[in-house]
Amino acid sequence: MSFWNVTPVRIKCFFCLLFLFFLLDNQVHAQKSEVVSQKVVGHIFKPAKVEATEQRLLQLNMPEGFTISKFAENLGEPRMIVKGPNGIYVSRRKPGDVLLLKDVNSDGKADTTQTIIKKKGAHGLAIHNDKLYLVTVTEVYSAPLNKDGTVGELQLLTDNLPDGGQHPNRTIAFGPDSMMYISVGSTCNACSETNQKNATILQANSDGSSLKIFARGLRNTIGFDWHPETNELYGMDHGIDWLGDKEQKEELNELNDNAHYGWPYIYADGQLNKADKPDSLTYQQFAGKAEEPVLLYTAHSAPMDLLFYQGKMFPEEYKNDAFVAFRGSWNRKPASGYKISRIHFENGKATRFEDFITGFLTDDGKSQFGRIVGLAVLQDGSMLVTDDDNGNIYRIAYQGEE
Repeated sequence: MSFWNVTPVRIKCFFCLLFLFFLLDNQVHAQKSEVVSQKVVGHIFKPAKVEATEQRLLQLNMPEGFTISKFAENLGEPRMIVKGPNGIYVSRRKPGDVLLLKDVNSDGKADTTQTIIKKKGAHGLAIHNDKLYLVTVTEVYSAPLNKDGTVGELQLLTDNLPDGGQHPNRTIAFGPDSMMYISVGSTCNACSETNQKNATILQANSDGSSLKIFARGLRNTIGFDWHPETNELYGMDHGIDWLGDKEQKEELNELNDNAHYGWPYIYADGQLNKADKPDSLTYQQFAGKAEEPVLLYTAHSAPMDLLFYQGKMFPEEYKNDAFVAFRGSWNRKPASGYKISRIHFENGKATRFEDFITGFLTDDGKSQFGRIVGLAVLQDGSMLVTDDDNGNIYRIAYQGEE
């Protein structure tokens, strides 16, 4: 059929369709412009790395009676850390391995370092029922612990975790119910995930079976642990970037089965992030279904591990309080984080944050000698912390007030 034979009605329909596409295209571009203007707010500011000298360590701020010293150094990028019956296990992302460290003579320093596992993407570690558990981006493994601290053959428990995207660093722990819990971060800063397992805490049996979503709407909850008395699960979630230097604040959440914690649409006390729109719900409706955080902390501080203290070395007042390792910001000015904080609990409920060790951020915030990641409490009650930027593990001990 030639153009000249097209009826007037068809011509009108053709131009109506063109006009409709024009309106839709303008609407999409307007939405994209709105999203970009919302997201790109803030600074890129990375404090320069300086050497973690003994003199700088002496300048760290901490409560009276506490000391900090190097347990191990020159480890590259040590990340997550867990205490075993015959040594300390540390994961490293780039080489994709797990180290076994031992303090043979009990002097507060590692005497031996041994690579016991090589596995691409190695990150989260846990010990349960005489086995070492390891989580990579998409897989969970276990291996029996030998008497000398080494491990037997790795067994694949599941390879059903989603791809990593922006947050590939999985963590793993076992709850008071002996169930396995795995943190799976989001693939993006703020978006509607295509895989429902992203931005969640997953739960499974210790053999990896019956894997399910436990909690949703968590951008990246790397550090989580259970209160020793109440058995409530708490986790520190990373806030959304590019909402400004003061937003989004980091969140301490009490994590419950089948609950949603708002990401990417709702944050803090019901504030709206219009980077994307919830399916079939308004923002207000979604906010009504989202759990609000227990406490908020300075934006972009990058919370990593969270650990409740149950050791015997620190003063009694520290027992059943939690520690949080803040790795530190890269997109905020002035920089935030680069510290260890304490979360006070009263009657089983979190009440406030308090600085525990600060001063890794130095030279008026222009330099740093510590990006803190993993936490572990040793048999004697001292605490180990990893620094994945300077390659050190520090030991924090209490010697009493003078």
